[in-house]
Amino acid sequence: MVVLRWLDRNLEKTIILVAYVTMAGIIFVEVIRRFLLNEQVAWSATIPIYLFLWVVWIGCAHNVRIRTHLRFDELRTRLPYGAQFACLMLDSLLWIVFSVIVIVYTSEQVMLSRDNYAIVQGTDDVLQWWFYVATPFAFTVLIVRVLQNAREDIAAFRRGAPLKLTASMLSD
Repeated sequence: MVVLRWLDRNLEKTIILVAYVTMAGIIFVEVIRRFLLNEQVAWSATIPIYLFLWVVWIGCAHNVRIRTHLRFDELRTRLPYGAQFACLMLDSLLWIVFSVIVIVYTSEQVMLSRDNYAIVQGTDDVLQWWFYVATPFAFTVLIVRVLQNAREDIAAFRRGAPLKLTASMLSD
């Protein structure tokens, strides 16, 4: 249970941190090597781009979790309580529908890449699908985060408590 709670609080941040530090490290080292030694490894331009997929899509899931992704708070705060709740539920439904579409089509891309043994350019044995799986994985996490937020919203609505309409990038 402790591990699950830790994952719930830190999954996205940990993945983003690891991917971003790896990406930045590769770029930093290879820029130094290019200017000081006139050499660089062939994959140094491609692996950071693939790692960026992890940063972007997991970042999307994280921002949905903390309620800072694609929000129209200015309008919603002026709506009646019931309409605010209805908007939050519509958001949840739209996120889930969109995420399912993304998961279905990107999973096809992952499987195609895997079945064809697509290799990352500049490498001999790093498979592209290892990076492409970021998209369906992140949107699966996003669905979980949407459901968690919807559960909080439903509970707040039933109690008559204020709904979480505004959020901060610095909150968690």
